[in-house]
Amino acid sequence: MSMLASPLKPSVAGPSKLAAAAARRFATSSPARLATPVNAKLQHLKEFKIYRWNPDKPAEKPRLQTYTLDLNACGPMVLDALIKIKNEHDPTLTFRRSCREGICGSCAMNIDGVNTLACLCRIEKKGDTKIYPLPHMHIVKDLVPDLTQFYKQYKSIEPYLKSKNPPEKGEHLQSQEDRRKLDGLYECILCASCQGSCPSYWWNSDEYLGPAVLMQAYRWMADSRDSYGDERREKLENTFSLYRCHTIFNCTRTCPKGLNPAKAIAQIKKDLAVGPPAISKRPVIAEA
Repeated sequence: MSMLASPLKPSVAGPSKLAAAAARRFATSSPARLATPVNAKLQHLKEFKIYRWNPDKPAEKPRLQTYTLDLNACGPMVLDALIKIKNEHDPTLTFRRSCREGICGSCAMNIDGVNTLACLCRIEKKGDTKIYPLPHMHIVKDLVPDLTQFYKQYKSIEPYLKSKNPPEKGEHLQSQEDRRKLDGLYECILCASCQGSCPSYWWNSDEYLGPAVLMQAYRWMADSRDSYGDERREKLENTFSLYRCHTIFNCTRTCPKGLNPAKAIAQIKKDLAVGPPAISKRPVIAEA
């Protein structure tokens, strides 16, 4: 009859077993976790065909240059791809960008036939992506359009508050109803996507102000604190500044911020025809 070992009596182990147990106790990580994963992601290659033109080489015609990126090693937005191309493939690629959050409007360009912001445009997983500068504008280099005329036109509408009776003390108040009239106007970031999509602006960009500038003109006409609405409307009473708009709605369809420049232009035309809407006289009471 075999006798069971007493539970109080420790079992005797050899030196090799003790050493192995000590190694297991003090190991910080499993050897398997330190190894290269077997199921690593396969490459997802995609081609980006980008408009290139260098003013320092006027003899060379504009062309599309193709770059191939692994989407698994790239951010989700087109701007991420452009930055990766410039940093790792071709430092001569030129484009504008700043905030990367759809606020500054710097990275406006034509992506797969649509004027939009590169920082807000997601990379399509299938097919190649064609990237051009904003259409029907002079090009500085590669994806950088010349916006000199656009900013001159914006300056011409005097985009700032002009009041004949400024408050002697404190803030210049307005009612909540009048404040709501500015919604959908002040959010414009002047990216010029709508300007580049407007056929009327293509044909008459030297005289027609374009959807972005006209929407900002109406933003100050609609502001109850501004005292120069009649003067602002009078400046647009000519053949080209306003009435070249043919309500094509390209501007509204392409706006990356979801605004409606065509509606603002239509409201200016209505105000010129029948007069501006009445302004509420119930200012907001400022709390101490």
